Amino acid sequence: MDDLDTSVPLDVALIGYGAIGRYVHAHLSRENHAQVAAIVMRPERVAAIQDEVGGGVRVVASMDDLPTSPGLVVEVAGHAGLAEHGVAALENGLDLLVVSVGALADPVLYNGLMAAADPDRGRMLIAPGAIGGIDALAAAREGGLAQVRYTSRKPPGAWKGSPAEKVADLDALTEATELYAGPADEAARLYPKNANVAATIALAGAGFADTIVRLVADPAAGGNIHLIEAEGAFGAMTVEMRGKPLPDNPKTSSLTAFSVLRAIRNAASAIEI
Repeated sequence: MDDLDTSVPLDVALIGYGAIGRYVHAHLSRENHAQVAAIVMRPERVAAIQDEVGGGVRVVASMDDLPTSPGLVVEVAGHAGLAEHGVAALENGLDLLVVSVGALADPVLYNGLMAAADPDRGRMLIAPGAIGGIDALAAAREGGLAQVRYTSRKPPGAWKGSPAEKVADLDALTEATELYAGPADEAARLYPKNANVAATIALAGAGFADTIVRLVADPAAGGNIHLIEAEGAFGAMTVEMRGKPLPDNPKTSSLTAFSVLRAIRNAASAIEI
């Protein structure tokens, strides 16, 4: 039994068109419950992306240039894209799905988005991304959380281009090495390219200051490993995810792209799961 109403496809506007944006567009083009109607890009990229996607999708440089009012705006542009276009989407009364959750560790951006969001017109939705158990963690918060810990374990090469290079010789590591231990807000500032999962866990659970994050370079990891450990009035939970990357982009989690598709499907469905 199909839970989707396919009589009128949901129009989706993407902010950004990188690996996740291309994956979502390609997937939706084969379905009839939702369609990418517009893409918001940096001005210097508009013409190139318009040539790439063809005439069926309108590529523009700002939210004000959208040809129609989409049913859902999906941010897949990174922190800068969310900062540039997020508030405008919400102020225009559009629901905004945020994928670059790590950007919300910036209190100025977070407060600006919250001030623009509205429960009736222009909601801000958080994509669970590369981690599972977010629904359980958010439910557990209602009864009170005593402790939330998150450990990110990745191969040394995955930490290149980050402050980890000042902590350890990533090319010479032969055993697991802790790169950072501290609150989620500081982790998000120091390691913005690795902050989305930590920020999602913090927002769902105990908050940025009270979520303890460990970042580990491990030659034996074999991929990206995410571990949530939480305790509270509900009891205790442990969730471990061993993610695989998108085939076209080893830096992007497959589950992140899948979670965006699931959120779009929920927005277009009569039943939300």
